[in-house]
Amino acid sequence: MSNYARGERQRLAELLAAAGPDAPTLCAGWLTRDLAAHLLVREGRPDAGPGIQLPLFAGWTARVQAGYAARPYAELVARFRAGPPRLSPFALPGVDELANAVEYFVHAEDVRRAVPWEPQAVDPALAELLWRRLPMPARFEVGRRTPVRLLLCLPDGRNLTVGQRRPGSVRVTGEPAELLLFAFGRGAQARLSVTGPAAELAQLRDAVALPAE
Repeated sequence: MSNYARGERQRLAELLAAAGPDAPTLCAGWLTRDLAAHLLVREGRPDAGPGIQLPLFAGWTARVQAGYAARPYAELVARFRAGPPRLSPFALPGVDELANAVEYFVHAEDVRRAVPWEPQAVDPALAELLWRRLPMPARFEVGRRTPVRLLLCLPDGRNLTVGQRRPGSVRVTGEPAELLLFAFGRGAQARLSVTGPAAELAQLRDAVALPAE
């Protein structure tokens, strides 16, 4: 059975190592050293994990992450590459694949696309996995921000509707990886076709990141 989380972990580690500690990422305000620190906090510091999502605990998480970011960068990358600590929840059978395949794919693209980049083919089986995992981030990430109904479409005709009760409609078409990046707020660096009435496109562009016109 393929383990896409393991493969994407290694790809992300390679990208981080090649970029060096002070390269930009698509994560607002983070350099590569900050992203590497985040990855280690997320899977190795359960006491600081809640602050990644919950503002109430964000201050503690930021302090812990800053401590990691101050360590030697090569150490951070090597620790991430080695996999989750033995006592981490992510070390439980199946949890790494379930929780991290998408996470690491997106963060690898955060590094790769923060500088001039070229399209890369995505393994078809991984693309299918990304499509199957798309509904949750589509509804809970971009779905919370869009002012209009979205129809997320694959070139083969399969589609997913987000914001069913929102007025109007905009069609966003792309490969699974590109739609996933759009759902996670990386649409400005995604290869997408975005079509719809001019007024609704303008509303959407004011609310979420879209490719340059």
